[in-house]
Amino acid sequence: MTEVRDRTTVDDVIERWEAALGNHDAAGLLATYAEDAVLESPLVLHVTGRRGPLRGHAELRPFFEQIVTRTPTLRGFHRGVYFTDGRRAIWEYPREGAEGEQMDFVEVMEIEQHLIQRHRVYWGWRGVELMMKNEYYR
Repeated sequence: MTEVRDRTTVDDVIERWEAALGNHDAAGLLATYAEDAVLESPLVLHVTGRRGPLRGHAELRPFFEQIVTRTPTLRGFHRGVYFTDGRRAIWEYPREGAEGEQMDFVEVMEIEQHLIQRHRVYWGWRGVELMMKNEYYR
């Protein structure tokens, strides 16, 4: 059984990650990830043409630099609470946000030593539809 830990570390990492994402700060995003972190998202293929996850800062840096300059207006940040066992955090950005429709995602982060070790992003139908129309490149 996985040890349940204090959620303070998870809160801190998610707050820093969300602030960097909301401020379109690629360096700030990168600073929330471990040097050997792994990121899995359909957006990796769409932006880089590469199949499979990104590994480590050398691969994450150029990806984040692209993402922060190409965020579509429908990329909202409304979410409910997240769930954590003190190591893994899971939350949803629902399609119907507080201010109307937004891109829909589920995020899963594994956090150790105050840094994101693994990050998986699962897209809903609205997000995939925008990606297919290249609206992520507004």
